[in-house]
Amino acid sequence: MRVSVSLNLYQSVAVAAVLYWIGSAIRGKISFFQKFCIPAPVIGGLIFALLALGLRVSGLLQIEFDTTLQDVFMTTFFTSIGFSASFRLLKKGCVQVFVFLGICTLLVVMQNLLGVGLAAAFGLEPLLGLAVGSIPMVGGHGTSAAFGPELVNMGISGAATVAVAAATFGLIAGSAIGGPIANWLIQRKRLEVPGPEAELEEIAEEESRLHGIDTGRFTHSLVLLFIAMGLGTVVTAFFKSKGITVPSYIGGMLIACVIRNAADAFSAELPHKEIEVSGNVSLALFLSMALMTLRLWELASLALPMVVMLFAQVALMAFFAVFVTYQLMGRDYEAAVMAAANCGFGMGATPNAMANMDAVTSRFGIAPRAYFIVPLVGGLFIDFTNSLVITTFVNFLS
Repeated sequence: MRVSVSLNLYQSVAVAAVLYWIGSAIRGKISFFQKFCIPAPVIGGLIFALLALGLRVSGLLQIEFDTTLQDVFMTTFFTSIGFSASFRLLKKGCVQVFVFLGICTLLVVMQNLLGVGLAAAFGLEPLLGLAVGSIPMVGGHGTSAAFGPELVNMGISGAATVAVAAATFGLIAGSAIGGPIANWLIQRKRLEVPGPEAELEEIAEEESRLHGIDTGRFTHSLVLLFIAMGLGTVVTAFFKSKGITVPSYIGGMLIACVIRNAADAFSAELPHKEIEVSGNVSLALFLSMALMTLRLWELASLALPMVVMLFAQVALMAFFAVFVTYQLMGRDYEAAVMAAANCGFGMGATPNAMANMDAVTSRFGIAPRAYFIVPLVGGLFIDFTNSLVITTFVNFLS
């Protein structure tokens, strides 16, 4: 006889916190997870999901969680991203920042078209193709855990599990192909690379002033986050009243963007470091909860289509890096480095992009322009365009 256990809100968060600790310990011991930049909450959460699958299949135990705070953590994280979207910083970058953002937005569209097309070819719901498109690829685990439940609520069974599984695959695949692609471009095109004594101007990011995190600033950051999240519910409700399907976090993200750019316009200082820390903590707990509640048994019937769609995304990313990113970013050494980076966050996350660039530059030489453009686009602005494109596809297909 199967035993069913229901955990309340506090117990559910406690389990998520413990899984984060377990994931951190495992990540620190096993170089594979460090090499491919797989986050600690993903490791801990997946281990628990596999354990839950075994207990369910054996008929021994079924665990139910209260995921109320999962939505709170999700909204907090994406709202913190909104506070980092400074249009003044974007304009101060260079024309190539806009070019690279446009390239990455085109990639988002192509990933979704490929996913939707293959899903239809397999006789699946086209919306399920988004769960193997830019939601997990450019979006990573955060966007997967946010949009997946939205697709489930629209009747797409297994979408949340598929998206998170695809995001995990993407982390590994994006890291695996980035370096070889850059190496091939550099060798085949005989690109001129900087020598070890090259004196290249290093472009510093805005807001580099260091300061300690004190109680006042941290409280200020939380106040701003909760104000943006509260006002954001009104924005989200407005979109939904017009029949536009949007994730629950989009309102807070947009309000945070407005606050950030208003502060820039009036030269008002915001506690950016504290907001970032709050967002990162929320992301860790959000991912732990999202991963530990995965319904892995839903993947069984989707195994073959999912494998085909995932490897098709790998082929698309490799083609795109060589024939679009490299070509449009200048066809030089820095463009090759950015092609490697594009593979990293085009199928995984910004840390994977940075790891890909580190692997290339440690062998061939520094690439200061790439190190400025990639974090700015991959870490900040692509989340906005990706969410907008996904929302457009969802509303068109539903």
